[in-house]
Amino acid sequence: MNTGCLLVIEDEPLLGAEISRHYRKGGWEVEWATSIEQAKKLLLREGFDPLLVLSDMNLPDGNALDLMEAVRLNQAYAEWIFLTGYGSVPDSVRALRLGAYDFLEKPCDLERLDMVVASAGRSASAQRRLIEHAQQRHKRYSPQAFVGRSMAAQNVRSLLERLTQVPFSALVIGGETGTGKGLVTRILHYAGSRSQNPLIELNCAALPRELLESELFGHEAGAFTGATGRHRGLIEQADSGTLFLDEIGEMPLDLQAKLLKAIEDRKIRRLGSEREISVDVQIVAASNRDLEKMSRDGEFRSDLYHRLSVFRLTLPPLREIKEDLEQLIPLLVAEFNAKSGKQVRHIGEDVWAELRRHDWPGNVRELRNVVERCVLFSDGPNFPGQWLQLHSHKNRSPEQSEDDARDVISIPLDGSMNLDDMDRHIIESTLERTRHNTVAAARALGTSRETLRYRIRKYGIKTPNR
Repeated sequence: MNTGCLLVIEDEPLLGAEISRHYRKGGWEVEWATSIEQAKKLLLREGFDPLLVLSDMNLPDGNALDLMEAVRLNQAYAEWIFLTGYGSVPDSVRALRLGAYDFLEKPCDLERLDMVVASAGRSASAQRRLIEHAQQRHKRYSPQAFVGRSMAAQNVRSLLERLTQVPFSALVIGGETGTGKGLVTRILHYAGSRSQNPLIELNCAALPRELLESELFGHEAGAFTGATGRHRGLIEQADSGTLFLDEIGEMPLDLQAKLLKAIEDRKIRRLGSEREISVDVQIVAASNRDLEKMSRDGEFRSDLYHRLSVFRLTLPPLREIKEDLEQLIPLLVAEFNAKSGKQVRHIGEDVWAELRRHDWPGNVRELRNVVERCVLFSDGPNFPGQWLQLHSHKNRSPEQSEDDARDVISIPLDGSMNLDDMDRHIIESTLERTRHNTVAAARALGTSRETLRYRIRKYGIKTPNR
């Protein structure tokens, strides 16, 4: 049985009564209006909230399309189905343009009408769930979600409030790893005008060049070996929404040129296709590297950088805004209390002192991990300081310094090694220290196993068969 609300707008007494009686028996809560004015009163003044509107097209006091256009922005989402005794092409075109679900001519077979009503009801329910979900995300990801009382945090929050009110085309987020670039992107999307459209995320460092191109632009069946079907690229999937390109500094230069053309033309072409597809995408690009310096050094296309940097936002490292710990930590404790069923409420002064002393090289991401570990291992209301496991660089014993030396890789800065040589040296050294355990090496380097394997292949690093 369907328990939704249905508004019937029909001036023919026998037909209106028959439709109303039929759908009441089917479990609908039905209201019947015989005129545009009566329907408008039900919708706008009496607060009737139908999931479906089943309406005659032409009524004695006007056209139902005018009613739909007048009330749809002031009402919760509803599907409209129109019935008419004499269809006209202009009316049917306008009905579809306004978003009507269907346009049927009288007399309409009741079984067919039942099928259309059932389908429209499912569609309206799904749309309402999506809207409700987007509204919940809107509340969760408001600019206030970027927590902190420091001046730097306040400046970020102020800029986010302004950015969510304007339809910007592109933005670059800078800052160290773990400073909250993903959170800022969600705030920009879910608090902005595109919140009900897709947010698509891609880590550009996680895929080799060939897969990255296919993921971004999509491909047709047979475009390359293994392409057995059509694949819609992430740019196409993000149409009308936001595309978050994390670690964009790792994108190969030739792909940067293709991305720039897509942004400029607002069109893409799937690999293996001859047809261009129009897209409307808001781009948020993030990197923990200095893209401006990279563009000057020829490591990143300057034209793409200038196209993306319509706005620039740099997030501060946690070591520079330690006063924000007093707001961040209680929020994280409450979050992990709720997830784990714990009741941590008190943080001792000795724990606070140690938290403030630490420099947080992993920034907020490291802080989250520390708080999660301590809450999960807590045995009562006190925050357990023994599980902080923070390693300060100050006041270390010679024994500690000797242990730390095993976690240090030295690189000469005399020009004898270029960046690729340094990258290769770091990976080789880490693999040796982890006995070629790629999972442990990736964890030590703060990257994913897929990215590490790609770089091992890129540099031709030999690994023993395991």
